[in-house]
Amino acid sequence: MKSNLSQTSKRILCIGIFFQLITISISTAQTKVDKIDKVMQLYSSYNQFNGSVLVAEKGKVVYKKGFGLANMEWDIKNKPDTKHRLGSITKQFTAMLILQLVEQGKLKLDVPITTYLPNYTKATGDKITIHHLLTHTSGIPNYTSFAGFFQNTSRNPYTPEEFVNVFKDSTLQFVPGQKFAYSNSGYFLLGYIIEKVSGKTYEQMLQENIFTLLKMNNTGYDHHHTILKNRAGAYQKNGNSYLNAGFLDMSIPYAAGSMYSTVEDLYLWDQALYTDKLISKKSKELMYTPFKANYGYGWSIRYQKIGKSNDSIKVIGHGGGINGFNTLISRYPSDQNFVILLNNTGRTNLGEMTTAITNILNNLPYEEPKKSLAFSLLDIIKKNGITSGLAEFKKLKKSAIHKIDQREMNSAGYQLLRSGKVKEAIEIFKLNVDAFPKSGNVYDSLGEAYMTDGNNELAIENYKKSVEIDPKNSSGAAILKKLQSK
Repeated sequence: MKSNLSQTSKRILCIGIFFQLITISISTAQTKVDKIDKVMQLYSSYNQFNGSVLVAEKGKVVYKKGFGLANMEWDIKNKPDTKHRLGSITKQFTAMLILQLVEQGKLKLDVPITTYLPNYTKATGDKITIHHLLTHTSGIPNYTSFAGFFQNTSRNPYTPEEFVNVFKDSTLQFVPGQKFAYSNSGYFLLGYIIEKVSGKTYEQMLQENIFTLLKMNNTGYDHHHTILKNRAGAYQKNGNSYLNAGFLDMSIPYAAGSMYSTVEDLYLWDQALYTDKLISKKSKELMYTPFKANYGYGWSIRYQKIGKSNDSIKVIGHGGGINGFNTLISRYPSDQNFVILLNNTGRTNLGEMTTAITNILNNLPYEEPKKSLAFSLLDIIKKNGITSGLAEFKKLKKSAIHKIDQREMNSAGYQLLRSGKVKEAIEIFKLNVDAFPKSGNVYDSLGEAYMTDGNNELAIENYKKSVEIDPKNSSGAAILKKLQSK
């Protein structure tokens, strides 16, 4: 009788411990989700995130949500199924199509691209391989950096062949394979090669070989003229307000950045990459091999610091930026964690948000978001003038909830400059120089403001400093030469 009671007590104790462990596990999971939600709520309230987010832990979705507005004219909210343009996240899908064709024996990675594009300029095409295009080591100049591209080219429709003709005769920046230089031109060419080899459009190849197979029903090639349900509008920040982003014809980004998707569909993509549904294990290993600048085939492979120690974790990811959209996909293969952020108000610091979320998932300390000092300062100057703004700047700089960001300060300065407040813009740019004295860009901006104000002496001084710090600043060098010749 005594023995039976003892066995019963043990069973009750074990059951109690079991349920206690379940309770602790649930509590821990809820705590992580609560922390992620708090962080993202703050980023949203500080006007630093406006879009959709999804987080998976150990392959399972633990958090997905929309923030802000998908359509600001009609107050339509962002949701997990809101369709956002992806920009350069498209490149990993292009790389996947290439590797599929390689496995089918229709392409080789190490032969000249003129093998598949006989009309391409032979002087350069005979030196460039598909491997070079995939890894941004071809030396082909990036077409988005061409003079007047956004003003004169980006709004016009092109066929793939027509647009290849725009850059195919360009002088190479370096001998193929020697260096890394990010090139949308290279990935545009990959799309054109896919069409030539397959006999189908790039869009058809995406749909048939990836989207349909993975049931990514809310993903596709974006066309401006198509009525697309749940499509997010494209906006850009203007201080603490917004403007509609400039128009871009979607034939231009093509295989380098033309896709739209949702955070939910991109989770399906992430999960499929752990299987052999699309390509073999051997091809995936090649895709994730870091070549120059830690870039593989359509992916960046690096180690991200976590917490405040020197510990790091492998992350396979890629960002994207296209008129009005800013995106970041991050995969953590060691534990199958996944973070995807799609933002529809232009550039913002998605890397900072991803780092915070990653630290939370790993039960490590994380930085909470801070308000933009630049845009708070801009509001004060607009309301009370530059004297009041400069006095308030000293207080804001000491504030625990504000941060000073070089890009945002620059943006605030240019808003003042373009609205005719030249003296005020000069003061903002001077503050930026003081805060970031090792950046060539801040001196370039200050030089431009002085030039606009008619002070060529100080303009020359700052342009000189800019070019000294950043010898690649060709536009600054050209302006400096022009100023010195007067």
